[in-house]
Amino acid sequence: MARRSAPDGAINDNADGFDKADDNIVQPFQLEKTQLRGRAVRLGAVLDEILGPHDYPLPVAHLVAETITLAALLSSMLKYEGIFTLQTKGDGPVGMLVADMTSKGEVRGCASFDKERVAKFGNDTDLLPLFLGKGYIAFTVDQMAKTDRYQGIVELKGKSLVECVQHYFTQSEQIDTGIKIAVGRKDGKWRAGGVMLQLMPEEAKEDSLSVRKEDWSRSMTLLGTMKDSEILDPALHSRELLLRLFHEEGVRVYKPLHLTKGCRCDSEKIGKVLATLADDDIEYLSESGTIQMHCEFCSRNFTLDPDTVKNRTKKKKPKKK
Repeated sequence: MARRSAPDGAINDNADGFDKADDNIVQPFQLEKTQLRGRAVRLGAVLDEILGPHDYPLPVAHLVAETITLAALLSSMLKYEGIFTLQTKGDGPVGMLVADMTSKGEVRGCASFDKERVAKFGNDTDLLPLFLGKGYIAFTVDQMAKTDRYQGIVELKGKSLVECVQHYFTQSEQIDTGIKIAVGRKDGKWRAGGVMLQLMPEEAKEDSLSVRKEDWSRSMTLLGTMKDSEILDPALHSRELLLRLFHEEGVRVYKPLHLTKGCRCDSEKIGKVLATLADDDIEYLSESGTIQMHCEFCSRNFTLDPDTVKNRTKKKKPKKK
């Protein structure tokens, strides 16, 4: 594919790999004529790798995929070094959804659910209010270099997770935000993707209110023309997709962030957590001479020796003078 120059309805290609379809990436971009910034997310093998070990029912896997996609879109809009977490909690059949992403692009996600209650709804993925029930959605940023944690919480309100997120930005952040995502399986493999647009307030102050409203309305109309098949097409480059949508707006793209599956569990970390417990609690967790732990994110099982954990605890205790 030939490279094109910005801003007249074209893409300024200042990142690598323009001639090949991309996958498992977050592609930042800006619309030059309307002062809108955005992100395009494409998830393929990484999403399938996350969902594969769990064997979730179809609606649960679909919701986890949506949560991971939204986490990738939202976290990439922030400037931080650490971990961004998107979590829902409700009283429905799917009690919890959680996905997080590090500033380096490591993503993971999981769900807790009631199998019997989920089974009653079959495989309908369009019944979010029934699957999640009443509850809240939380956005958390843990900065590695800071002790302070930022968290935003809003009521689960809407017919989809996308509507819940947009409700949050309207209620709490007061930032015009448009999101469209798609999730599905192609050839038995999970795929997902989406595009997120936000009005840039620092630039928008220079324009009149009427012009900003017109720009925003036009951009949302263009975003609405994006088909699920385009989002999920593994052969379609994200920048080609953006060009199809916004070629008259002047699309400028920036260096993409590559995504990987990144569960942070291991025996060493689990042992450190258990070492904070009292010996009686460690004994309570022991069964047949071992402690069995399960990671809900990656579905791995860990076997630890209780005596080794106790010895770690004793080493941490200060010596008496």
